[in-house]
Amino acid sequence: MIRRIALAALTLVTCAGAARAEDWPQWGRDPSRNMASTEKPLPVEFDPGKLDAEGLKIDVATMKNVRWVARLGSAAYGNPTIAKSRILVGTNNDTPRNAKYKGDYSVLLCLDEATGNLVWQLAVPKLKAGKQSDWEHVGIASSPAIVGDRVYVVTSRCEILCLDLNGLANGNDGAFKDEAQYTAGPGNTPIPQDATDADILWRYDMRDELGVFPHYSAASSVLVVGDRVYATTSNSTDWTKRHVPAPDAPALICLDATTGKLLGREASGISRRTLHSNWSSPSFGKAGDQEMVLFGGGDGWCYAFDPVPVAGPDGTAVLKELWRFDCNPPDYRTKDGKPLKYGPPKGPSEVIATPVIQAGRVYVSIGQDPESEEGDGCLNCIDATKRGDISQSGLVWRFTKMGRSLSTVATDGALIFVADHAGFVYCLDAAKGDLVWKHDLEGNIWGSPLLGDGKVYVGNGSGQMLILEAGREKKVVKAVQFESNLFSTVVTANGRLIVATERWLYSIGK
Repeated sequence: MIRRIALAALTLVTCAGAARAEDWPQWGRDPSRNMASTEKPLPVEFDPGKLDAEGLKIDVATMKNVRWVARLGSAAYGNPTIAKSRILVGTNNDTPRNAKYKGDYSVLLCLDEATGNLVWQLAVPKLKAGKQSDWEHVGIASSPAIVGDRVYVVTSRCEILCLDLNGLANGNDGAFKDEAQYTAGPGNTPIPQDATDADILWRYDMRDELGVFPHYSAASSVLVVGDRVYATTSNSTDWTKRHVPAPDAPALICLDATTGKLLGREASGISRRTLHSNWSSPSFGKAGDQEMVLFGGGDGWCYAFDPVPVAGPDGTAVLKELWRFDCNPPDYRTKDGKPLKYGPPKGPSEVIATPVIQAGRVYVSIGQDPESEEGDGCLNCIDATKRGDISQSGLVWRFTKMGRSLSTVATDGALIFVADHAGFVYCLDAAKGDLVWKHDLEGNIWGSPLLGDGKVYVGNGSGQMLILEAGREKKVVKAVQFESNLFSTVVTANGRLIVATERWLYSIGK
């Protein structure tokens, strides 16, 4: 049942020669969310090693070009993020780092980038609402954003937290002072805190403040633009996948990055049309002179909003809609004049992938949660300069010869790389959307392809990472087998590959 949850900003450092090293401080590296790295060279020759005889540790003698490996829990879905010599990654408490946290917790680990050693951890107690809103042993499924000395993350309790990157080691800062009670859970005996615990600066509870209903898990990765924070609320249907308990709650909100105060909310009615859940993460970019926040809705539409909240008709602050685009082709919505049901292979899907904006175009695929049936998917290329309902006027091209997808695209401007859940990686011509090549990874893909140094890195649910040439001719460079499943995306930081499997975190490179 854990597999229901898939979900679905830079300190620069110089290095020898012409290589460029950089951090990966947020989901997608920068606000455009393009899964591409500018670093070179990136590692190709490495071996993550094998488990020892007891099956509890990686045998160091079997590793090659691996700087260190650190134990996670038993689940990792969000990507690691790296900045200021720290690595942050979400997991669960199935391998406790501190005995005072017993049982099922969602956990955010802060590790030292050079060694993989623990700096601090955030322990988040599970919701008493049960697994329909906070699935057992899933952990934190979102990727945190690191901005200066602050960390922004969406927890499994459907909260947005702002944390001190230094943890409690430099004192309890910010307006929030009750970490001891927070980590224990409401009504329980407070848990004493120390320098290895997280320092919460502010907290925004989307269930209490907005009335949203998360299904399975809250999974948005936070977008920070200037002094504003944008996040998906994960407002969802209930267990029936038909009824939305909070139809008037927003799917996307904007907060003050310093205080956590609500600044605005989408008022486009996304929740009333939600097919299952709102799990996509927002992105940011420009089309012409217009800045915009992009959001893939749980209704299967992609939206663009002006990033500056304005007063709405009722006086509340809203995010002004610039355009909307139906990411489902018409024949995925209806057949013979009748609406098609959500779920079966022939039918509509929501957006779980993150929209990527590049040079005034937006690329976004459609998909469903991994335990749904495989079915028809598509990748859309949208002209972001249009306004209103641009489902027709804004369509540049649409690629439909792929399955449902959870994956965010990676592009170099000429080629686009995208994966579907069924396990295929596609290389498309960015100008026309024509298929250049297709490759079968022979295992379900939950993460996204990483483009870097002329190569594409992508992992599957069987623990295999494939490295392909990022060119018009399909060429497999190397296949690498890891010791547990690869559900998150490979990222880069300062010349290394940072790879999170379900159970282990690797820093790869000489």
